[in-house]
Amino acid sequence: MIEQETKNTHKDAATGLGYGITAYLIWGFFPVYFKALTSVPALQVVSHRIVWSVLFLSLILGWRGKWSVVAGAFRDRRVVVLLISSALLIATNWLVFIIAIAHSQVIQSSLGYFITPFVSVLLGVIFLKERLSRLQSISLILAAAGVVLLTVNYGRFPWVSLILAFTFGSYGLFRKVVTVDSITGLTVETLLLSPFALGYLVYVTLNGTGSFPGQALQINVFLVFAGVATSVPLLLFASAARRLRLATIGFLQYITPTMHFLLAVLLYREPFTQAHLICFLLIWAGLCCYSFDAVRRVRAVRQNAANLL
Repeated sequence: MIEQETKNTHKDAATGLGYGITAYLIWGFFPVYFKALTSVPALQVVSHRIVWSVLFLSLILGWRGKWSVVAGAFRDRRVVVLLISSALLIATNWLVFIIAIAHSQVIQSSLGYFITPFVSVLLGVIFLKERLSRLQSISLILAAAGVVLLTVNYGRFPWVSLILAFTFGSYGLFRKVVTVDSITGLTVETLLLSPFALGYLVYVTLNGTGSFPGQALQINVFLVFAGVATSVPLLLFASAARRLRLATIGFLQYITPTMHFLLAVLLYREPFTQAHLICFLLIWAGLCCYSFDAVRRVRAVRQNAANLL
């Protein structure tokens, strides 16, 4: 019995790990995708992401015959309250990210997602009572020091980075505690947001400032497929969040900001100052501490499981 439970636990964790890595790799290429949409106002892009996500998710739910599950989620007041909160968090995250990309602040966005793992760890400690080891505590201190030094040397508070970090870190927390599966949760979130998004798109279309349709074919295609690009990694992320500790989710999140950082510096040639360098070095040092501790803990768990067999 113990052996079977251990195998199921390891299998579930391995599946969650695969989902998480895939989601973060997709998100890593988002600056390229949304750079192609810089001619479209940010709020319109977010609205298209919501509306087309609803359509895409509706097709999936219809195919799987799961609309009754969505209806059941809407009847649960606690679930609806949690998903309203997560919907507002993810919509804010999308909007700030798209604005950052449009204003050539990919480095700022990468910094935000570098900070997110530490926010996830902190939220796990505060709300889920997850315990931190000494190395994990050191990693949080290093990350905080990096943000403080960047603020002092850069001359202004990194609002973009911190908003991205706290909105997405908090989103992960809400999706971990809500008692619905990933596709149901995301469908409810986008349905809750869709009246506002669709209303706004109708408004800008009627007053002649809408970007769809009417721009280049490539822009129209990118706006339509924004729903798929939005839904797929979020579904993967939500599935991973339900299978993994919040601290592990935080650890995986370094994949996306590393890709954003490389794109910003190597492809988009954004300025990279000494203050940025010091900040990133401190955060990477924190990630190294956390990674080393995470690997050590996984080995210990596996060894204990082996001893029980």
